[in-house]
Amino acid sequence: MNLHDRSILLTGAAGGIGRSLALQLAGHSARLTLVGRSGETLEEVAALVRERGSQAHVVAADLTEPGAAATVVAAAQERFGNIDVLINNAGNVRAGRLDAIEESEVIAQVTLNLTAPILLTRAALPALRAGGEGLVVNISSGIGLVAMPFYTTYAATKAGIAHFGEALRRELYGEGVHVLTVFPGATSTPMMASSKAGPEHGFQYESPDDVATATLAGIADDSLTVIRGGETRSQMIETNRTDPAAVDRLLAGRKDALEQAVAGHSSL
Repeated sequence: MNLHDRSILLTGAAGGIGRSLALQLAGHSARLTLVGRSGETLEEVAALVRERGSQAHVVAADLTEPGAAATVVAAAQERFGNIDVLINNAGNVRAGRLDAIEESEVIAQVTLNLTAPILLTRAALPALRAGGEGLVVNISSGIGLVAMPFYTTYAATKAGIAHFGEALRRELYGEGVHVLTVFPGATSTPMMASSKAGPEHGFQYESPDDVATATLAGIADDSLTVIRGGETRSQMIETNRTDPAAVDRLLAGRKDALEQAVAGHSSL
C-alpha cells in the first residue's frame, strides 16, 4: 500500500508506538485521525504531525465506553470523508499472578486490548471496503506468540487479537481489505515504565521508532505479519511450537526473579 494522502485512523496515538507511528506517517502526507484518552497530549502529537506537512484530527475518547467505536469512526469520516487504514494500537497491561490481580484489572485488559479493537474494526469495515484498498493493522505482542508467566490475561488478549486478525484476513480475502498483525517485543514505552524486567529476565528492549519503522515497512510490502525480537525471538517461537515443555523449563529457571520484576507492572 502507498500511504500517501491516505486517511488513517490510529488509536493509542498519544505516546509510545502510537506516537511514533503518527510522526512517521506524517512523512507520507497522510490524513490522520488520532485517538486516545488525553486530548491535551494528542494535540501535542497533532501539532508535530502538522509541522511535518500532514493533516491531523484529534478525537479524545475512551474506547472501552459503549458506543465509542461508532463515535470515533463517524468523527474520522466527518473530518476526512473516508477511512483507508485502521491501526488498532491502544492497549494496557497488568502483570502479576492471576489470583493476585483484581477482577477489574482482568476486565480492563480484555476490554481495551481485545473487545475495543474488534468493535472498532467492525464499525470501520464499511468505510474500509468502500475505498477498495483498505487495511487493518493490529498491534499484538510477542507475548501473543510465546506466552509469559505473570502475563496471563495480557497474553490471552494479545493472542486473541492476533487470531482475530488472521481470521478477519481470511474472511475478507479478495474483498479489498487486508489485515496486518504486528508483534512487538519489549518496547521502551510509557506502558513499560513500571516494569523492572530486563535482559536478565529475557526482555530485550527496542525503541518505539524501530517498531513503527518495521510496521510501515510491513504495510508497504503487504506483509501478513511483522515479528520483532530478532533471532532470539524467532528461536523461542520455533521451540515453543516444537517443544513447548522446553520453554516451560527455561522460564521456570527465571520465574522467581521475573515475578518480582513485574509485580508492579501496570499501565491501568
